[in-house]
Amino acid sequence: MKPFLLKADQSQVLLIDMQEKLFPAIRDNELLLKQTRFLLSSGVILGIPVKYTEHYPKGLGPTLPELTTCLPEGSPRFEKIHFSCWEEPGFNTFFHKEGRSQVILAGIESHICVFSTAMQLLNVGYDVVVASDAIGSRNPDHKNSAIENLLHAGAAVLPVESIVYQMLEKAGTPAFKQILSAIK
Repeated sequence: MKPFLLKADQSQVLLIDMQEKLFPAIRDNELLLKQTRFLLSSGVILGIPVKYTEHYPKGLGPTLPELTTCLPEGSPRFEKIHFSCWEEPGFNTFFHKEGRSQVILAGIESHICVFSTAMQLLNVGYDVVVASDAIGSRNPDHKNSAIENLLHAGAAVLPVESIVYQMLEKAGTPAFKQILSAIK
């Protein structure tokens, strides 16, 4: 992995399959929800675009309303049936719109859709950061295995707070003050 720090003007968030019918089965889902909301809310303050996917929404339902209310206005949604977002026809065009080279991944399940998507994003040259406390699986061993393999493949795996502070870059700014109040 080449060393890099996240920059707000180079980053985008991809929220993967945080859907109503799958979410209750995910281990530690309350923490996952809290951290994902913090990531998305901080992204709004920092002007980070968010794209989100829904895997077979007819069967798994829509994205959690607790998260859609945190999305920046106009965040585009992409429906898929492939486990890797990258394999779904049209995703490449959908994803490249902003031309940002850094991708922050959050979502479920860690070892399936998040893992497959991260591997393909790395393969095509993106700097990938996986939000370790904003991804989840039904089985914690599966999440841990995905994280271990993503690290070996060249992704950075960091908690949401580290991700947000990297993009903030310094204290004392209006954005810092807004985000600090959210942390407290």
